[in-house]
Amino acid sequence: MICTAGKYDIAVIGAGHAGCEAALACARMGLSTLCLCVDIDSVALMACNPAIGGTSKGHLVREVDALGGEMGLAADDCFIQMRMLNTGKGAAVHSLRAQMDKRRYHERMKAALEGEPLLTLRQDECASVETANGRVTGITTAMGAHYICQAVIICSGVYLNSRVHTGEYNRSAGPCGLSNAVLLSNSLSELGFELRRFKTGTPPRVAKASLDLSRMQPQPGDEPIPHFSFMTKGLIKEQTPCYLTYTNERTHRIILDNIDRSPMYAGAIHATGTRYCPSIEDKIVRFADKERHQLFIEPEGLTTDEMYVQGMSTSLPFDVQEAMLRTIEGMEDCVIMRYGYAIEYDCIDPTELDARMMSRRVGGLFFAGQINGSSGYEEAAAQGLYAGINAALYVKNEEPLLLSRSDAYIGVLCDDLTVKGTNEPYRMMTSRAEYRLLLRQDNADLRLTEMARRTGLISDKRYSLLVKKREDIARARAALGRSVPADEALVRLLEERGAGGVTGSVRLEALLRRGGVGYTDLASLYDLPEIEAEAAEEIDLTAHYGGYIEKQREQIARFSRMESLCLPEDMDYMSISGLRIEARQKLTKLRPSSVGQASRISGVSPADIAVLMVRLKAMGEVNDER
Repeated sequence: MICTAGKYDIAVIGAGHAGCEAALACARMGLSTLCLCVDIDSVALMACNPAIGGTSKGHLVREVDALGGEMGLAADDCFIQMRMLNTGKGAAVHSLRAQMDKRRYHERMKAALEGEPLLTLRQDECASVETANGRVTGITTAMGAHYICQAVIICSGVYLNSRVHTGEYNRSAGPCGLSNAVLLSNSLSELGFELRRFKTGTPPRVAKASLDLSRMQPQPGDEPIPHFSFMTKGLIKEQTPCYLTYTNERTHRIILDNIDRSPMYAGAIHATGTRYCPSIEDKIVRFADKERHQLFIEPEGLTTDEMYVQGMSTSLPFDVQEAMLRTIEGMEDCVIMRYGYAIEYDCIDPTELDARMMSRRVGGLFFAGQINGSSGYEEAAAQGLYAGINAALYVKNEEPLLLSRSDAYIGVLCDDLTVKGTNEPYRMMTSRAEYRLLLRQDNADLRLTEMARRTGLISDKRYSLLVKKREDIARARAALGRSVPADEALVRLLEERGAGGVTGSVRLEALLRRGGVGYTDLASLYDLPEIEAEAAEEIDLTAHYGGYIEKQREQIARFSRMESLCLPEDMDYMSISGLRIEARQKLTKLRPSSVGQASRISGVSPADIAVLMVRLKAMGEVNDER
């Protein structure tokens, strides 16, 4: 029996990393929000790696924070170790990564949901999305409860019709032995979505007491401790080390001898796995020339003995998992507490969505996270926040918040998914961002916080921090415009830093372009404004990479011109004879909003773009000055 159980502005389906950010954003933007999940004990669950951030992923967390999201704040509260990655490379690829207390993170994020007055967290399974006249009208649950709403955000993660595999054993289930969601897939199919099967996996967890950590290389956290949120200041905490060890020839031999017992190689799994986070079976087969592979032994929290074997994702049978782990130095007597497994699940083709992450066919139906074919907590959280903001703006009948590839990694992520699409689980990487020198993690607040202020997610405190940072940067740059004589102290500093010599007078800003000299160094010699460390970092980086940054700004200007060339919504691509057949079909299906967007569609060539430009010019949409 179906009965009306309530009325909300927005319903969020799922309470993983995407669902949490989406629900919080909607509620904080003043809308009554229902967040529905199959198990409340799985809110913000780290079913795989108990960590936040990493290469490029740290950028996403910083951007989520700059837009008023929760992940960065929660990570700063719950970390047990923080490390900045890629510090030996350029600033564009520096990325923060934090080992989390897994249980504490769940509790922290659940408390955030429970603390929002306009947010209702409820345990139930969504069975269907109800529509009328091409728009969302509500949802119905497995228990028969009907909720009226104006928008729905699907954040089902890997739970949708999921199946787990360990060796020959498999069953219909969600991650970590939790229940899955088996009803919603049919509803999405009936709405016209073509479902696909993707898969991911997770390593075994082992008991810390059974390991000989003295035979592994400790990996300590950074001091001073960095932080994700621009709101966080002065973190002080005793950090917990991780440990590094390696596979070896014996490990590889056991895996190869049993490769036919892997569900993927035995043909039991027909889903597509992620290329950039392969299982240990795939690593051994694909990189047969490698004598060893890194394994990071990472604690899952401060109140558990479980250690996560990072780098050993596997779905091999339990006996093979035990045998291969016991060949590894420091793990000869290891006890497995949870066996690794693969999980396959339903997802949609994200090219079904527009730039807001809303369905092109059903008004008010948004999607975020792994349902869109992406992988990773950070990618999910970024999409969840973005979809949540735009769903709230949709309900309020306000203009959407759209981030382009030149604005943010989030813009790259969502553009890649909705325009290019993906045939395998999508992972964010710094190489995907064309303008990564300008989209650094350190300046996410300068790029995004002002843009997000109209949403209501930016508190007065957060905005005041941004204003102060801007003022610090402006004051410092003004002071750096003066020239100073080449006195003894300056010559000594330059010699110590290997920054060359100097004669006569020199402008302070010119000294910052030399490697090894920073704002704080010059402030120790001259009367310069006292500014925060983050402002000083911005001064140093923009001075050091000034020429490259200017080139990227020129590239962005060209990119913006292409993005500003709008394509009419009713353009009849099939009638444009100069377009190739594939281009006509792709353009008709995806309906790009601009020439720039059209140029990124797979199957649309530069020659096709030239034809579109000619058509726009003939229509009077393009003038010769462009």
